[in-house]
Amino acid sequence: MDTVTNQSIFEELVSIVGTKNAFLLDEDKYKYSHDHTEDYSFMPDVVLKPSTPEEISAIMKMCNQHLIPVTPRGGGTGLSGGALPTKKGVVISMEKFNSILAIDELNLQATVEPGVITEVFQNAVKEKGLFYPPDPSSKGTCFLGGNLAENAGGPKAVKYGVTRDYVLNMQVVLPNGEIIWTAANVLKNSTGYNLTQLMCGSEGTLGVITKIVFKLRPYPRKDVTLLAPFTSNEEACRAIAAIFKAGIAPSGMEFMERDAIEKTQDYIKKEMGETVNVDLPDHVKAHLLIELDGNDEEVMMNEAEVILNVLDDFDTGGEVLFADTQAQKDELWKLRRNVSPAVNAYSLTKAEDVVVPRGNLPALIVYIKEVGKKYGFNSVCYGHAGDGNLHINIMKETLSDDYWNKEVNEGIGEIFEEVVRLGGTLSGEHGIGIAKRPYMQMAMGKVKLDLMRGIKNVFDPNNILNPEKIF
Repeated sequence: MDTVTNQSIFEELVSIVGTKNAFLLDEDKYKYSHDHTEDYSFMPDVVLKPSTPEEISAIMKMCNQHLIPVTPRGGGTGLSGGALPTKKGVVISMEKFNSILAIDELNLQATVEPGVITEVFQNAVKEKGLFYPPDPSSKGTCFLGGNLAENAGGPKAVKYGVTRDYVLNMQVVLPNGEIIWTAANVLKNSTGYNLTQLMCGSEGTLGVITKIVFKLRPYPRKDVTLLAPFTSNEEACRAIAAIFKAGIAPSGMEFMERDAIEKTQDYIKKEMGETVNVDLPDHVKAHLLIELDGNDEEVMMNEAEVILNVLDDFDTGGEVLFADTQAQKDELWKLRRNVSPAVNAYSLTKAEDVVVPRGNLPALIVYIKEVGKKYGFNSVCYGHAGDGNLHINIMKETLSDDYWNKEVNEGIGEIFEEVVRLGGTLSGEHGIGIAKRPYMQMAMGKVKLDLMRGIKNVFDPNNILNPEKIF
């Protein structure tokens, strides 16, 4: 196997993208050695910044010939290590693929490059009265290509679905350099295997995405936001299923335990010089942030009334806050969207995003806290509870490195076992990457893992594209 440090290989790679778009010095490469996953860091041999599918094709052909590992990278906001070059080699940064190529208002579609920031895309289509619902918390910095690679979700997934529900077609460079389109720009397609959906969520192991065709929706004109307090985590989680059982389909249903809110309030005050005014009396231990949206305000107010009636059967521990103004709504969502950076600013964390049937959330959160007591770690729980997706941030705090890397991982394994027992799985939106790779056998079993390895081998027989991820 050749390496990129071989001078002739490096010179050939440079000739593909140009000297200004090839980086060999550590100070230039460091940014691409890590993401937001714990403290992982793997330095690549070289970082390349191509700007066309043809350049990526040439890179892949050369690396496939010389058996050089290639790691595609988006915005670097991942939480599972899926874009880290564990075997060195080449990192292909998609930064230059940052154009919105077309917004088709007639067919409610848009064609974009994978380096477009998610929020930039959302704002562009919103200006035309259109809606792209997937909204991960990092939407201000993450790339659409990375969202596809990890099948990202976000708060609105509970009503509108995740990234894969909005992709119609994509252009992909395969590991051998071939360039293909995975489907057609149509709403119905029963023509062979669904390569589009196979590629979505494959974590950059099957191909490098270079163009994406998304479907869009009309933008909902109205929304209502509620913040409901509860006396315990379990009570808040029990209320979720009851709201859906009452026939309400919120556009957002977010759970935040007390510690998440306290740390986020402190973070926003310290880092942004702002305050978020959420009352936290001692007996309140958790909150649900509930959003309804649509085009008929009367309908939404009636749905809000149904929710309030449902909550009468639960120990809410106080009045439900009804956000009266857009500023108040924005303030509440700022609180939710900053939980992850707030917890990470407080301590090194292991960020897990398990998912179970939402009716099993109360049992899961009780179990998580029991495991924390058993192994001596604290956790902050929050997340997209409306679709059963719970984020568990396990904090290192004063734990030793040895304990953090061994005993705490054993505790995480016990949590994952309980998740599977409750009918869930290891990740709802962050992906597997390297962080959850050791636990895949417990979630998938040998037969399914062997099928996945077989698919990988068909696309990438030399195993050069994002190796050592998922399985």
